[in-house]
Amino acid sequence: MRKVHPTAILSGEIDLEEDVEIGPYSVLEGSIKIAKRTKIGARVSIKGEVQIGSHCKIYDGAVIGEEPQHLRYAGERTKVIIGDRVIIREYVTIHRGTPFGTGITVIGDDVMLMAYAHVAHDCIVKRGAILANCATLGGHVEVGEYAFIGGLSAVHQWARVGDYAMVGGVSGVSLDIPPFTRASGQHAHLYGINTIGLERRGFSKEKINIIKKAYRILFRSNLLRREAIELLLKDYGEHEEILKLVEFIQSSKRGVARDAGKAI
Repeated sequence: MRKVHPTAILSGEIDLEEDVEIGPYSVLEGSIKIAKRTKIGARVSIKGEVQIGSHCKIYDGAVIGEEPQHLRYAGERTKVIIGDRVIIREYVTIHRGTPFGTGITVIGDDVMLMAYAHVAHDCIVKRGAILANCATLGGHVEVGEYAFIGGLSAVHQWARVGDYAMVGGVSGVSLDIPPFTRASGQHAHLYGINTIGLERRGFSKEKINIIKKAYRILFRSNLLRREAIELLLKDYGEHEEILKLVEFIQSSKRGVARDAGKAI
């Protein structure tokens, strides 16, 4: 059974699977597919080409699939893809992609977007990530698996936040935040490893200690970045986490945030 409130407006190619609920005064307009057991609250706006997975919960006032805030966008067909079991709280905004980006804004499985968070065009928010209240992503941002971005924080266009990283509240991220690290500040710097987050995700003490050693070599030694990476690969290259950390740093285009102790 589908439950669509009589005041809701559905226009276009709307595909609702079983047990989908649409609340009062919500507007769905475009090419929209919503998988089973997803619940949409009151006054939600879903526009354009949008695909939403199963068992999601979208709260009152959210806006999904609106045109990107980009001066070059001229109405091209782009889209939003949202995974399964995603929680989208009140007044979250998620804009669709641009033809000069990937064309798709992606929200992975098990993501939580708290009230008033904003995900701009062409962003990728991977599985299990959390954006706290009023967290804002500029265009083309990538947020890694199980990363956390604190309330009232902003991430600059094209910047990346790595897997299992944590960005503190009221922070400004303009450079890449490596996986497993903690960062905060108006111009965010690194403050070591996200130990509590890693413990909660089931990382062993041995793995956490190896990541801590890698952090010290990369960010707190006097080695050049190239030398530090060579040492890491030589001593710890068999560990998946170290390979992930090295690959992230080597693929950075904006540059990597510095340790707070070396920020001067």
